[in-house]
Amino acid sequence: MVKFRLTPLNIVTSLGFVCLALSFFNFSSNGLLIGTGMESLYKIILACLVLVSIVTDLIFRFLFKDLKRIWFVELIFISLTIVIFLLLQK
Repeated sequence: MVKFRLTPLNIVTSLGFVCLALSFFNFSSNGLLIGTGMESLYKIILACLVLVSIVTDLIFRFLFKDLKRIWFVELIFISLTIVIFLLLQK
């Protein structure tokens, strides 16, 4: 039986799936489900980020067996990602 271990990247992935699902159920201004060019691009980028977070979580689970260490490393990874994202915004 596989043990489910909750990690920060699992939480980020879940939030990404929720945002992606909500974006598909919100109709755009022209009544289309997919949306215009920029809306579609944002959905594709979000889907890629969800995929990257899944793969990154699997890599961290493979490298670190201790759950406390996984939490520590993933929280640092998420924090650095947010800082880099905010620096690139300016």
